[in-house]
Amino acid sequence: MGYDLVIFDNDGVLVDSEPLANGILAEYLTELGHPTTYEDSLRDYMGSAVHRVHDLVMERTGARLPDDFEEQLNARTFAAFERELRAVPGVEEVLGALTAGGVGYCLASSASHERIRVGHRAAGLDGWFEEEWIFSSQDVGKGKPAPDLFLHAARSMGVEPSRCVVIEDSPLGIQAAVAAGMDVFAFTAMLPADQLPGATGHFGDMKQLTGLLGLEAGLGM
Repeated sequence: MGYDLVIFDNDGVLVDSEPLANGILAEYLTELGHPTTYEDSLRDYMGSAVHRVHDLVMERTGARLPDDFEEQLNARTFAAFERELRAVPGVEEVLGALTAGGVGYCLASSASHERIRVGHRAAGLDGWFEEEWIFSSQDVGKGKPAPDLFLHAARSMGVEPSRCVVIEDSPLGIQAAVAAGMDVFAFTAMLPADQLPGATGHFGDMKQLTGLLGLEAGLGM
């Protein structure tokens, strides 16, 4: 089917930030006395808002993270973004095809607006997204797997959920899209398809996405 709106997750889908961010998070939690491996971070926190980190640490240990946890985590993460972050290969071609086909797109991320913009500037994607096309869990107070963020994005863009498709790379994001009543294509660059259940389809190379979206058949023309 054709879609009227493509909603992109950000981390791991538009920018190749998941390896950097999850490595930094695991290292920082370990420093704070909560031993966490990179694999633990991917399993527990990939695709989620920072409040999930606070919630899981409290649930598991009964301890609170420092009041400046998010500030310190952002400082480390943003510095790494400035040094190393790149756009996911092929994503600019997808955005160009959507633009040429007249198909609306936006992004909906569990990350803060600041983190999204820092990442886009570092990766050279800031020219592709108007401010009103960027939605954060900050806007709704709930991160994925709640459907609130995707529903807020669709409503703000003036499109019915059933006419939207989400591009995700995390189990939490897929759960949120399904709960919102949207189709979802899962990008398997970080996790294999069997760890991303519930998706409408899977793809491992961003170049495949234009075909999945029907752009090659003139979607939106």
